[in-house]
Amino acid sequence: MMEIRNIILILVIGFFLFEVIEHIVIPIVFYFLKRKKKSITGIDSLLGEVVEVRQWKETEGQVFIKGELWRAVSEVPLMKGEKAIIQNVEGLTLKVKPVGESVHQK
Repeated sequence: MMEIRNIILILVIGFFLFEVIEHIVIPIVFYFLKRKKKSITGIDSLLGEVVEVRQWKETEGQVFIKGELWRAVSEVPLMKGEKAIIQNVEGLTLKVKPVGESVHQK
């Protein structure tokens, strides 16, 4: 009789612990893990991306990224077909620098 009582007690405690872990501990762990991740959607996802210059005149033109043409500006002239890196986004204008910037410096 004592053996059955011990088995039932172990099962009840095991079930209770499982439910506590499943419904309290695991959600808390995932909450803290997700909280630390920085959002990589929207404008933030463009920073550091490489774009292809499609049109350029002096210090502004159009670049191609993710299937879209964007207006872009740069401190140095770029050439059509050249690659550039997005440094900042101001409104709907990308601020870019050439991938091989040292080649373009004066």
